Amino acid sequence: MFKKFSTTDTKAQGDDAEALALAHLLRQGLRLVARNYRVAAGPGRRAGEVDLILHDGGGTLVFVEVRARRSGSHGGAAASVTRAKQRRIVYAARHYLLQFPSPPPCRFDVVTLEGEAGQQRLQWLRGAFDADQG
Repeated sequence: MFKKFSTTDTKAQGDDAEALALAHLLRQGLRLVARNYRVAAGPGRRAGEVDLILHDGGGTLVFVEVRARRSGSHGGAAASVTRAKQRRIVYAARHYLLQFPSPPPCRFDVVTLEGEAGQQRLQWLRGAFDADQG
């Protein structure tokens, strides 16, 4: 029998995964700029969101997608960042960059967490995809 999760459970799990990912990235020397940056849907576009926006030590702005999965079946957490998801992240990132007269260098990273709570394996994929792909 399958266990059904409520939206609240899923949201709490996502928040926990983001907190773990953020703590890891901060320990690696990145600085938090924004969390859960959202852009409303536009004509012919779905809404976009970036889970975490950080600065690395070299001045690069890092847009981070956090994905958590209990198991590696169906390709695991990294495989869940589909082309469509990448496009929505890039859409939100481009919107965010409009505030800069001269945008800084940027990178798109993915942080994955796989396994049961308390025993998750974290993987940081730097430069996981490019804006051209998104």
